[in-house]
Amino acid sequence: MSPPSPKFVLFAHNATYDKLHQVATLGLTAAAMGKDVIVILLFWTIKKLAEGKLDQIDFPPEYSGSAEIVGRLLKEKHVPTISQMFEEAKLVGKVRIIACSAGLEYMGVDGEAVSKQVDEVMGLPAILSLTADAETKLFI
Repeated sequence: MSPPSPKFVLFAHNATYDKLHQVATLGLTAAAMGKDVIVILLFWTIKKLAEGKLDQIDFPPEYSGSAEIVGRLLKEKHVPTISQMFEEAKLVGKVRIIACSAGLEYMGVDGEAVSKQVDEVMGLPAILSLTADAETKLFI
């Protein structure tokens, strides 16, 4: 019996496109490298997912001067969307996307709005137990 694959955990809190893009690319890369990827959606990422805006290209205000150019370059270079990268990650490896149940409440999001788009909705104690032995944990 082979040892379990190392867990690679991404706590996704910030929901601007640049931050979500990093979550998706890191998750996809880790999955392709054979790691068990767990993406935990928190606060703003839950809200954006529920509103169907996960692939909306937006940037923090401090980068507004470059936002139009970067958005155009992403399209010109055919950079996959966040949703596409999550789908691809699930095709190449083991990936779970989990929404924090408290985040649903705090953001005023109905669980039905996200339950079909995530693998599971969990409370924070269960999330911390699941991720306790992770090789890598990143908060983005």
